[in-house]
Amino acid sequence: MTPVAPDLAPDLATAARLSVAPMMDWTDRHCRYFHRQLSQHALLYTEMVTAPAILHGPRARLLDFDPAEHPVALQLGGADPAELAEAVRIAADWGYDEINLNCGCPSDRVQSGCFGAVLMESPSLVADCVAAMIAAAPVEVTVKCRIGVDDQIPEEVLPNFLETVSAAGVKRFTIHARKAWLQGLSPAQNRTIPPLDYPLVIAMKRAFPHLHLSINGGIGTLAEAEALLATGLDGVMVGRAAYHEPFAILAEADPRIFGTGTAADPYEVLDAMRPYIDRHLASGGKLHQITRHMLGLFHGRPGARGWRRVLSERVSTPGAGLEVLDAALEPLRAAA
Repeated sequence: MTPVAPDLAPDLATAARLSVAPMMDWTDRHCRYFHRQLSQHALLYTEMVTAPAILHGPRARLLDFDPAEHPVALQLGGADPAELAEAVRIAADWGYDEINLNCGCPSDRVQSGCFGAVLMESPSLVADCVAAMIAAAPVEVTVKCRIGVDDQIPEEVLPNFLETVSAAGVKRFTIHARKAWLQGLSPAQNRTIPPLDYPLVIAMKRAFPHLHLSINGGIGTLAEAEALLATGLDGVMVGRAAYHEPFAILAEADPRIFGTGTAADPYEVLDAMRPYIDRHLASGGKLHQITRHMLGLFHGRPGARGWRRVLSERVSTPGAGLEVLDAALEPLRAAA
């Protein structure tokens, strides 16, 4: 188990001005450690972990993280108040800064468990869940949701959802500005086909000025994030763009979004990753478990294709170590 959070907890309201979305199979502990080298202040989220998995599964594997990842939030999936409360009690010992309830994932597996986006149809149940979670431990509980599902009318559903759930104690929401179509669209299609409705989310901030509202969905650049913050929204959550082009999204986040520090340098980020990678290899880990998240570090720079090619081809070689990083840098140096 990792050490608990430091005594001086981060200002989560500030950190949430820019966050990296929870993404299954992507935002694992290695990804988050890498992203932290790019921004010291952005709020990072785990992959979604179901409450039953925490109760009955390998807790250390599911919950361990490096203290350098702070501020970091755990996203939970579930719809049983008692299970979620117990998961929160367990996870609180790990020192997460925030615990988030997933009310937005549209996958078939999540639907079969009656949680995720389907919870948009049951705001009273969500209120019961978050009330139990809040009572379980002194960790801030937040919610990530959609604007609605299927044939729901977002302009009616979303205000009712926010009012009902906030009455149970949640003060911070991240809203994916798309409907989720639970029937007829795949999870991948649900990320692109339903139209974005940024104006509705912006209107919710005007309607609920006491709530901290972040927007998610389709945000591809730091400039777009800045423009959305300028509308009065409290935060912006970036998903796939932050993963595929991490330097473009996160390297200038601290000075531009948080007003502090300087832009990160990709070579310095790489140097900062070396000791972490070395420790991982020494403990029996594999190089590709970390470097798969780093393919986009030099995105857009001359030689970036060579960087990705060398990492992709050589990381799985038996005994692959830090020398692979040096080899992957050669195309960048040659193009400089």
